[in-house]
Amino acid sequence: MGMFCFQCQETAKNTGCTIKGVCGKDERASDLMDLLIYVLQGLSIYAEKAGALDKKYGVFTCQALFATITNANFDEDRITGLIKKAIKLRDEVKAQAQITGNLHDSAIWSAQTKEDFIQKALQVSPLSYSNNEDVRSLKSLMLFGLKGIAAYADHAAVLGFYDDEVFKFLYKGLAAITKDLSADELTALVLETGEVAVKAMALLDKANTESYGNPEITKVNLGVRKNPGILISGHDLKDMEELLKQTEGTGVDVYTHGEMLPANYYPAFKKYKHFVGNYGGS
Repeated sequence: MGMFCFQCQETAKNTGCTIKGVCGKDERASDLMDLLIYVLQGLSIYAEKAGALDKKYGVFTCQALFATITNANFDEDRITGLIKKAIKLRDEVKAQAQITGNLHDSAIWSAQTKEDFIQKALQVSPLSYSNNEDVRSLKSLMLFGLKGIAAYADHAAVLGFYDDEVFKFLYKGLAAITKDLSADELTALVLETGEVAVKAMALLDKANTESYGNPEITKVNLGVRKNPGILISGHDLKDMEELLKQTEGTGVDVYTHGEMLPANYYPAFKKYKHFVGNYGGS
């Protein structure tokens, strides 16, 4: 089997996409994402032992994990570039950790070409995490949570807000995937993942409110106006701010949709007269 992805609620037959993702992701992109996570596991093995690390390693780990979530990135070259950077940063952290003895393959494996990456990726899907279905499922569940934490922490980092404790837990969770842990130990880690996710959400809330003000009850426009428009979705308020700045005075209106709807309630965006509000269509 060249592809196995079951990270979202859309997955084929509620078991896993094995030919092409229901989301549109193809086999090669899915496999490369598995390999990117694998190298991040190796980086995390060293990061757990390295002591205090520069935040660039935590920020990159967030960016790389974020790139593997559903519908975020289908670009093979982008994912390949992230794998190469992950190998480079992993080896930098290795020099700081100075671990000796037998290490998990993710901590020592290396290559440079996309085709070599593709071949290795066939060996490192979530199905390789354990022969025990319960253990494999718990590791995968934790990984989904780590991706969510990474997304929140990455958005916060864009605004200049960081939390070393969040980064440390990402390393802990990723390294745990390589370890022979019991179902009880993994259940505890899954619960801890939820706790850290709350910390990451609090960090993002702080980043957003300190950057754009506390959300206020606001009358929101529905539907469309006659001007050309741009519809923006997602979670990144910094992207929203940059788009509003770039389109100011151009005669182009900006609308929000989906996860970007809360942007309507931040005071900092109200000064932009071409920010129409919520697109009411589907």
